[in-house]
Amino acid sequence: MSAHDVFLLGGVFPGTAPAEALRRVVSYARHAEASGLDGVWTAEHHFIEYGASPSATLMAAHLLAATERIQIGTAVAVLSNRHPVALGEEAATLHALAPGRFRLGVGRGGPWIDLDVFGSGLDRYEHGFDEGLRLLAHWLSGDTEVAHSGEFFDVLPVRVMPPGTGAPIWVAATGEGTARLAGRLGLPLLLGMHAPDEDHLALLRAWRTEAEAAGHDPDTAEHVSTHLAQIADTPAQTDRLRASLTELLTRGVGQYVSLKPGRAQRDHGAYVGWMTERHAVGPASHVAERLAASAEKTGVARQLLLVEGLGDPEAVRDNIAALGAALNTAGTGAPAPASP
Repeated sequence: MSAHDVFLLGGVFPGTAPAEALRRVVSYARHAEASGLDGVWTAEHHFIEYGASPSATLMAAHLLAATERIQIGTAVAVLSNRHPVALGEEAATLHALAPGRFRLGVGRGGPWIDLDVFGSGLDRYEHGFDEGLRLLAHWLSGDTEVAHSGEFFDVLPVRVMPPGTGAPIWVAATGEGTARLAGRLGLPLLLGMHAPDEDHLALLRAWRTEAEAAGHDPDTAEHVSTHLAQIADTPAQTDRLRASLTELLTRGVGQYVSLKPGRAQRDHGAYVGWMTERHAVGPASHVAERLAASAEKTGVARQLLLVEGLGDPEAVRDNIAALGAALNTAGTGAPAPASP
């Protein structure tokens, strides 16, 4: 049976202050719980309006306190900007405070200016993700003491406090190299919206090969895939979604400052058009069928749903409620709470 979680960017849409965008994330998370969805994963971005939250773990802590039942995850905490032990301590703390509810998703991120601002650097981004992920996984493995000596990190023997036993990690992968690394460590994948199911299948096959070779049971991994999900009953509603997402991407993503000049800029209008054709956008029955078909094809039963594409908070809450009803998840039956 599939599980359906909400994926929240916290995007700063036109006419919205960043602080309000953050408060809307909390409102949407509460609404997702009331609508019978299974979880919420929150994004992390730095210095751009594509997403107002600079700390996925800090937002996750707030959402865990603001909700009662649903799982809360990070999609993703940018490992290239963080010391793995510091991130591991935060994850272990949230796991201890909300047992079974916190999910740590991590990713490499991009070659953006935050690497320079936070002092981690382009070299670590390009060559240190493997080491950082291994150290993070070791910290959360259940060992009572961790020591590490490597190219990018040196950790003297220290006590793991709080213990990280059982705190799960998901790894965002866009290429086979990262998928294979996650497979060797036995860590499930977090698959993005940018690629079709066929590409995801290639990553999953690469992951399985490495997981089996390393002695991990590949059938116990709960991989996650991300989907644009919008119930739109008319072409006009789909056009409105395209316009809103294109504006957010063009303005917000266009604010990235790269440490690698000359990177090609994406045609955001064409990308949004591709997403609305490929993803779960349309009447409720079409949305449910499209998500079910993807889960059947890839075998990935946990799906993260990007729901805030329209920007308007009332429209987003309506979409969340409609998705909860259409996907027939086990809800509380309680009325949705008012936004804070």
